[in-house]
Amino acid sequence: MRKRVGNKEQAILDAAVKVFALHGYHHAKISTIADQAGVATGSVYLYYKNKEGILLTIFDRLWAELTEGLRVIVKRSDIDATQKLDLVIDKLFELFIANPALASVFVNEQQHLIKERRGNIARQYDDFLNLAEEIIREGVRENKFHPDVDIKLFRQFITGGLRSVLLLWSEKSQTLTLHRVRQNVKYFIKHGLL
Repeated sequence: MRKRVGNKEQAILDAAVKVFALHGYHHAKISTIADQAGVATGSVYLYYKNKEGILLTIFDRLWAELTEGLRVIVKRSDIDATQKLDLVIDKLFELFIANPALASVFVNEQQHLIKERRGNIARQYDDFLNLAEEIIREGVRENKFHPDVDIKLFRQFITGGLRSVLLLWSEKSQTLTLHRVRQNVKYFIKHGLL
């Protein structure tokens, strides 16, 4: 059934996230996305040339939102670096808690888009990580974080770890909640095992 009100483009993007999560990007069909969005298949092509255009838009918007949110956190002077780090982790996890299908698409499609440097995603992702590094540097200056931390190595470790725990969660979401994962990630990042 077609939707007569609302934002068609947003309906298409929301439907695509669900279809990509359910079938995988490579097996998803534009017609399935259109059905899920409640629009004609031709309507999808009014907004996007192909399903890659849809996927790139999803990730462009995701990383633009995350980067802008992080930029606001980094600029805050009323909290210290550990509190900023908590807010960043909360922002990431709240996004995926609110939209589990997006978490699945993120886990399955993010890496190859960055590797292939598709769209603006690699630049936005780098911008996000560079801002996150500012928080770590601030924490080192404040003596909140260990001064010998190799920030570039930490960056790779954390991004790989987050992707890995999101994958684990997406496979075992009945027994592992993102709230629990978030608390453990915060602890590991800030305190390590000792």
